[in-house]
Amino acid sequence: MFTKAVLRCTLVTALFFVACKQQPKTTEKPPETKALLTDWPVFEPQPLDSTIEAQIDSLLPQLTLEQKVGQIIQADSESVTPEEVKQYRLGSVLSGGNSAPGDKAYADAKTWLQMADQYYNASMDTDGVEVAIPIIWGIDAVHGHGNLEGAIILPHNIGLGATHNPELIQQLASITAHELTVSGHDWTFAPTLAVPQDVRWGRSYEGFSEEPDLANRYADKIVLGLQGTKGDADFMGAGRVISCAKHFLADGATENGVDQGDAKIDESELLNVHAAGYYSAIPAGVQTVMASFSSYNGRKLHGDYELLTEVLKGKLGFNGFVVGDWNGHGQVPDCTNEDCPNAFNAGVDMFMAPDSWKGLYESTLKHVKAGTITMERLDDAVRRILRVKLASGIFDKGAPSTRKFAGDERQLALPEHRALARQAVRESMVLLKNNEQVLPIDASKTILVVGDGAEHIIKAAGGWSLSWQGEGHTNAEFPNGESILEGIKEAVAEKGGKLIFSPEADASLTADVVIAVYGEDPYAEFQGDRKHLDFVPNAFDTAKLSAYKEKGIPVVSVFLSGRPMWTNPELNLSDAFVAAWLPGSEGGGVSDLLFKRDAAYDFTGKLSFSWPATAVAPQTKDVLFKLGYGLNYSSKETVEVLPENSDLENLEVASTGVFFDKGQPTAPWRLQLQSADLEKQVASFPTSIGGLLVGKTDHMAQEDALKLEWTSTERIQAQLIATTPADMARESNGAMELAFYARTFDQETATVQIGVCSAAGLCNQQLEVVISGQAWKEYRLSLSCFEKLGTDMTAVNTAFSISAPKGTTLGLSAIQLATDADAKPGCDGK
Repeated sequence: MFTKAVLRCTLVTALFFVACKQQPKTTEKPPETKALLTDWPVFEPQPLDSTIEAQIDSLLPQLTLEQKVGQIIQADSESVTPEEVKQYRLGSVLSGGNSAPGDKAYADAKTWLQMADQYYNASMDTDGVEVAIPIIWGIDAVHGHGNLEGAIILPHNIGLGATHNPELIQQLASITAHELTVSGHDWTFAPTLAVPQDVRWGRSYEGFSEEPDLANRYADKIVLGLQGTKGDADFMGAGRVISCAKHFLADGATENGVDQGDAKIDESELLNVHAAGYYSAIPAGVQTVMASFSSYNGRKLHGDYELLTEVLKGKLGFNGFVVGDWNGHGQVPDCTNEDCPNAFNAGVDMFMAPDSWKGLYESTLKHVKAGTITMERLDDAVRRILRVKLASGIFDKGAPSTRKFAGDERQLALPEHRALARQAVRESMVLLKNNEQVLPIDASKTILVVGDGAEHIIKAAGGWSLSWQGEGHTNAEFPNGESILEGIKEAVAEKGGKLIFSPEADASLTADVVIAVYGEDPYAEFQGDRKHLDFVPNAFDTAKLSAYKEKGIPVVSVFLSGRPMWTNPELNLSDAFVAAWLPGSEGGGVSDLLFKRDAAYDFTGKLSFSWPATAVAPQTKDVLFKLGYGLNYSSKETVEVLPENSDLENLEVASTGVFFDKGQPTAPWRLQLQSADLEKQVASFPTSIGGLLVGKTDHMAQEDALKLEWTSTERIQAQLIATTPADMARESNGAMELAFYARTFDQETATVQIGVCSAAGLCNQQLEVVISGQAWKEYRLSLSCFEKLGTDMTAVNTAFSISAPKGTTLGLSAIQLATDADAKPGCDGK
């Protein structure tokens, strides 16, 4: 078990069977960097294959400078063609969470495979070069191959942490690798080895536990499950893919759980807690490591030479390559998405430059020619990339369509694989309450099922399922999946019971027992960040459960979530309460335990995250259920009535002048499209009304901005509106400004109309603003300008509106109120 005591090299040797040695020679340390402490463990690097190193020695002199620069660039499949892969000799392509071929965020195996062949064949075309280097194609298969139609969606890592079963985790990783080869992918960006300390973080479900021990015990098993064991005959063979440990380092330690934020921790915690997973992943032979978006005490990890080069590649002996995260290099000081020698010199070997790849290629080539990037550093990165490609067998495997399992959809959701996934669901569920031993349920009785989580597979799967955010998908899109409701139906039918399903929880219905399935809606990454841990009922009003309690009908709650949450009211309304996390596409695993469908079944899951006693602090500060807690059928513990005061009145949780952030309107504001005679509430993207098309684009992060395109002369506005008007008189009088970021796409300048209004319909209190250039720029308008136009600032129901002439295409991001430091009213956006 890891502790927060300093982890000495001798202890590391005992735990991981690695020998201490002198730090390998690394590239020269930049003079301005800050040295780390000296108590990091030192690992013996994985032995290099002399045959592979000789091949690299032969290949490097045959590569042109342009080829070498191309090898360190990775582009997204939405932004690069096979012809460009050949022209620029790119080293890799990725497909982001929404970047599948076709018009959906996911695709079937044959469609994926067709694209895989196109990229591979383009990379292997020797026209104009002495030697061609095959491309590797990466994707975020973080809980099964979530972007492949028909694949198994496994429980998210937070649920797998509750299983405390490393051997099962290795088998599940093998399933993911197997199904990735069906679609022609070479590389998955997994495992995530974050150790989340504040589950308000939107990526908490990607972590196994708040304690480092599980990250360490699981990391090597996942690497072995994905890649195979180095030296064995099946290493990187059929059904194996390259793995990627991420995100280096301390992404789970950011202050207040803010995604891409700052980990303000000491180095002892950094190396003993947040590096724990790497201490087993690296000796297991993980071939790639992804740098973190986040910072360590103000130092952006993509630009941190000490951690990426001195620690990871030096002391920890990692000899694979470091890949960046989605334009993460652009957040390094003095960098942009299209120009960042600092990240490369710090130790990033391959830039993940999804849509910025071409500009980054050109600037990097210039930096090498100018000496800002040395040939020694470039050759080091290319050597590392070639080492992984050769070790993975990519030079010998041939086109993706020629490999074993390729395109064979019969290989998806194999019965033995589904059985393992269902076992994982059973072992991940944690029984928090079972007063009067309500569970297991007698399936021969009358069972009433309520709640929106019962019938919708996507709610049980969560983010990174079919699409990045996992929103809006139907069960038909999971042809090999089973909902929780379907699993319950099977169990009840098997025993001759009666099933009633009422998703809205009709209070007039009666039954022997009620099963309520509800929880968080899907989210991913920063869009899941929260300011508090109070579970706010969404599509299902949990207060309706009180009607059944009053009738004396036992209530069993199955809570679906990507983190532990403050659920005291729901616990009080439940006789039994199950933390089911995000179990994925094998919903039958839930019914297995609710009804004890096999004599051997019982609850074995134990909390790997503490359960919060309050809504206003990180879960580790005030604990209701401790780490390791979990009941079984025979447990006699009674959970008494819990206090229901959330303490949220002591926390500012409402929107404080932030109207649109991280790709989403901020409650209570919502996005609406408005013309003279039509209006449309925006629920998903892309969407349109008349002559206005609205989709997503990237500003500071993936899909955190709107892309708006006006295609007609009709006046159409995009608006952020609220049902209850907001009083902004104080803000207007106090010299506050409406601030937003914008850019053009196809024009040098675009003249738009920006409004803040107190009347419904089209917003007429508008100011003319000129958006200049295709680079993101901040624009500001004094609220007092709108007041002068006639807006009643005491009753604002449109916080922002925008319209533009036909032919205008704009990006729009980060709409909020800001302080006017000069207190000089500006009405033109400058």
